[in-house]
Amino acid sequence: MKRISTLLLILLAAALTGCVSSKEDDIREWMVQERNQAKPHVAPISAPKQFIPEAYAAASDIEPFSNQKLTQALKRDSAQAASNGALVAPELARRKEPMEAYPLDAMTLVGSIIKAGQPVALVKVDNLLYQIKLGNHLGLNFGRVTKINETEVTLREIVQDAVGEWIERIATLQLQEMSK
Repeated sequence: MKRISTLLLILLAAALTGCVSSKEDDIREWMVQERNQAKPHVAPISAPKQFIPEAYAAASDIEPFSNQKLTQALKRDSAQAASNGALVAPELARRKEPMEAYPLDAMTLVGSIIKAGQPVALVKVDNLLYQIKLGNHLGLNFGRVTKINETEVTLREIVQDAVGEWIERIATLQLQEMSK
């Protein structure tokens, strides 16, 4: 009885092995067929454009490295420096005010009052309250107070643009509501 059960187990194992190998053969055959049927599609490359050289026509122009060209550039730069210097020179000659040590984004406008008939803004910096009048200077960009009303302080600042020229721009401090 033992021999019959052992023989049956061997036959069953052989049958299963045969099934597994036939599936692998089927898969291999299918892969070969697919490989033979797949053909890559490559688009043709266009012909390169033909280079056509052009004659140099700027021989009669001013040479870029000549003394004449350098002199023109230096005159133009000195004229710009003189006009720029006139705008910032008075600011550099005066004594700085205490509120010019802080950037505008570190300041908070908390209110305004009328003192001796003139508007006065109340500005908070580092938990200290300052009274700002027309003509006072604020911020790091030579800001001068030009207008004070109930909700904002308007300043005229002198800053350098991307080219390096000094220009005027308007900045404002808005009234901030205190959160408790």
